[in-house]
Amino acid sequence: MLDIIWCRIFFVFQFAIQICNVKIYRTIILPLVVYGCETWSLTLREERRLRLFENRLLRRIFGPKRDDVTGEWRKLQNVELNDMYCSSNIVRVIRSRKMKRLKDVARMGGGEERRMQGFGGET
Repeated sequence: MLDIIWCRIFFVFQFAIQICNVKIYRTIILPLVVYGCETWSLTLREERRLRLFENRLLRRIFGPKRDDVTGEWRKLQNVELNDMYCSSNIVRVIRSRKMKRLKDVARMGGGEERRMQGFGGET
């Protein structure tokens, strides 16, 4: 009986830690990584490396999973990570911020120099 109680307490505690780690990732790590991403020109290689970085962090947060059939521990697959994280991946976040920046620049108006500011133009 006591073992069951300790087991439940352990799983609740582990779940709370995962929730806290996901919040830390969303509020501190992700904004730090994508700071200034509106002006980046990402290649496919860089997008892949950003996805790898994100998946590595999520695997560390959620930990391994025990296989139901064999009973062995294994890494979470990308699909399982996406299901557990329930949020856009880092490349989608960057693309949406770029689009938001482009909308803001288009709405600003007021001359070509002003539109090119922040996109490699001098001004």
